[in-house]
Amino acid sequence: MKLRRLILMLASIALAFVLIVLLVKVGKVDLRVTLQQLKSVTLIAFAKIVLLNAFLVYLSTEKWRSIDAAWRRPSDSIQPKITSYAVTSVGLAMGVFLPLQLAMATARTLGTYIHGRALKRGTAGTLLEQGFDVYTVAFLALASGITWFYHGGAKTWALCASASIVLALLAVGPSVFLVRWLFASCSALSAEPHNRILRSFWAIQHSGILNAGLARRLVALSALRTGTVVLMSIQTAEAVGLHIPPWQMAAAVPLVSVAAIIALTPGGIGLNDLAGAGALRIFGTPFAIGAQWVLANRVLVSVSYLLVAFFAIVVLCSDKVLAHYIGGAIREDNQ
Repeated sequence: MKLRRLILMLASIALAFVLIVLLVKVGKVDLRVTLQQLKSVTLIAFAKIVLLNAFLVYLSTEKWRSIDAAWRRPSDSIQPKITSYAVTSVGLAMGVFLPLQLAMATARTLGTYIHGRALKRGTAGTLLEQGFDVYTVAFLALASGITWFYHGGAKTWALCASASIVLALLAVGPSVFLVRWLFASCSALSAEPHNRILRSFWAIQHSGILNAGLARRLVALSALRTGTVVLMSIQTAEAVGLHIPPWQMAAAVPLVSVAAIIALTPGGIGLNDLAGAGALRIFGTPFAIGAQWVLANRVLVSVSYLLVAFFAIVVLCSDKVLAHYIGGAIREDNQ
């Protein structure tokens, strides 16, 4: 089993390398020019990227905490907000080198270990949270497809995207009702069953997770998250001096997000980059420009992920140290 995992890991790394080489060759990218573009990024431009990334982590944290609030038992301890934020930022930073789904689930599972039921609250909670991202970008990808099919522009995309978000929100209620009915069919018991699978269905059915109001909140947060990714993409393009129409970037991002679900390479390296350049190409941006952007974007966004994770850990550790000293001072005063 270990040998198989090693082979798969090496194959994944090799595939990422091949795809990056293919991107550079097809896009005729001069890596020296890309390096010069990265060196020309101003501190203010990079600070904007970091702030947008910090907000992205906040949105992901809020989604996860919303699910956890509905899922956890009264006996489970509540994870502090700063801890949840730090764990999420670490997961995102790990996603630079690992498939994001695995990285985020691992970070949150380890971060939730001392708070009880880590696998359910960390792993399953993360998969459910990311499931709402997939649900939302699927509707937005449909909007992108319609825009491409009818050779539309900024107005067509804006109209289709707005309609897609409204449709996604409207579809939440019936979807939750259908899921509740399916779970009820699988575990039509008033008492908790002994079978492990039926017990899982029963637990979900009797938790607060199957709630239309919660689902709408998660869809809205996922839509905001996608919008933040679009703003980050626009900012990275401007930072390196590449002109890509904002509506084309907005239309391309959902398609890249769909491609990112296929976690074949570490951090989506190569696969997501080819998808990004290709998606921009179908909306009118030359592949060469798209290829330059995806390479610069990967570097800038990856560095911002690592920085946000570093600062979040510093703040978390400072909070722990401060709480320890304050608690010690209070105990001394009481004595």
